Amino acid sequence: MNDDFAFVDELVPGIRWDAKYATWDNFTGRPVDGYPVNRVAGTRALCAALEKARDKAESLGFGLLLWDGYRPQRAVDRFLDWSRQPEDGRTKPRHYPRIARPEMFERGYVAAKSGHSRGSTVDLTFFDLATGELAAMGGGHDLMDPVSHHGAPGVPAAAARNREQLRGVMESCGFASYACEWWHYTLTDEPYPDTYFDFPLG
Repeated sequence: MNDDFAFVDELVPGIRWDAKYATWDNFTGRPVDGYPVNRVAGTRALCAALEKARDKAESLGFGLLLWDGYRPQRAVDRFLDWSRQPEDGRTKPRHYPRIARPEMFERGYVAAKSGHSRGSTVDLTFFDLATGELAAMGGGHDLMDPVSHHGAPGVPAAAARNREQLRGVMESCGFASYACEWWHYTLTDEPYPDTYFDFPLG
């Protein structure tokens, strides 16, 4: 990898991860190009900020679980290719129940040039430190639907509160939220704001 990138678990002990795009458990229904290992990487600046977020989350009784960080451009290209393929219905009910594949890009859930490829964006959630269970958030990762937006109506009170606590932790540690996805945060002072990397993880 680029020398200014690292696997998050090496620099931020206690963080859990489930790198969805390295597995079959994602909206494409199979492992994605550029993810040869099930780990999450990012810039060293991202890792330093996540260390602060980990500590703040712990004070609330939560840990951090990461679904994605650095995303090679080849993975984004794979998403574009997949969006042009005929619908097979395998992942639609879980990930995009009310839209067609091309609308993912039109509605801002997936981008042809992703902030993830700059190395300082993460998809993450809370888990309960006492039980290890994921915190209720009113919808899972990559649910491309208005219910995933910040402030969405109809989200149960406990889940809405968890979303707000996650947002508070991340924003207090130098991250900016993304209106359409409660799990998506970008380092405000990212070191590579105009560079879209394509080296694979590993």
